[in-house]
Amino acid sequence: MTSAIRFLALPSDRAAGYRDGAPDAYGLAPERRISQGGNPCRHCLGEIAAGEAYLTLAYRPFPTLQPYAETGPIFLHAQECPHYETEEVLPPMLSSPDYIVRGYGRDDRIVYGSGGVVETEAIMARAASLLADPGIAYVHVRSARNNCYQCRIERS
Repeated sequence: MTSAIRFLALPSDRAAGYRDGAPDAYGLAPERRISQGGNPCRHCLGEIAAGEAYLTLAYRPFPTLQPYAETGPIFLHAQECPHYETEEVLPPMLSSPDYIVRGYGRDDRIVYGSGGVVETEAIMARAASLLADPGIAYVHVRSARNNCYQCRIERS
């Protein structure tokens, strides 16, 4: 059975750039840290294990600056990791009980009324429902506690 949605991780060329010291959304070099465990990598969409080096950087998952272009911290494995390719399966890093799931239009603005806190098991169904609306171009999954960007969902 094919899913109507696909989860998109941070592109590999961007992840490689950050690992090579490319500036983040604030023009700063990513910070290198050692994980205590549980940090979600936005490239492989898996967890960064305790003792592994990781990067923290400001990320803006929008193409241009505009009032709705939220910027916030994300984590990446400091060493190369495989890009998340199982696009139609709930990513393993989504291990909290719930997340914010919110739709955006083609203009990269929030589609009002589309956002809400959703139990993790319901993310795929909620995203598919939102993407059935032609006015919603894509969906973000964000932390329900801190609003941090997790990943993007598009139609498959």
